[in-house]
Amino acid sequence: MGEKEVRRVADALDAVERIADREQRVKAKSRIMAEQVERNKEWSQERSALIRELWDGGDGLSYRQIADRLGIKLSTVQDVFRGYKGSGTVRPKTSDEPGEGS
Repeated sequence: MGEKEVRRVADALDAVERIADREQRVKAKSRIMAEQVERNKEWSQERSALIRELWDGGDGLSYRQIADRLGIKLSTVQDVFRGYKGSGTVRPKTSDEPGEGS
């Protein structure tokens, strides 16, 4: 998807935000959020696969080069190799919590 297509998607989302009737606006937003939940897993898997391909077992691009090339955060690239899944805002708890490792 090029910049033109991304702009169209952004314009469509802007149009939803401009729906005057609050109830209709919330309904539209809810439908869009539900649709996106369905796509997130597949999209994340595709991104992870490409990151791994670009890294090529250490013979390809560096993590930072991958992040720059794909326009994503370095931590997102690092998370692929750490095995984290999700939005990047929720990470596993560290082992320094009370009761762990004692």
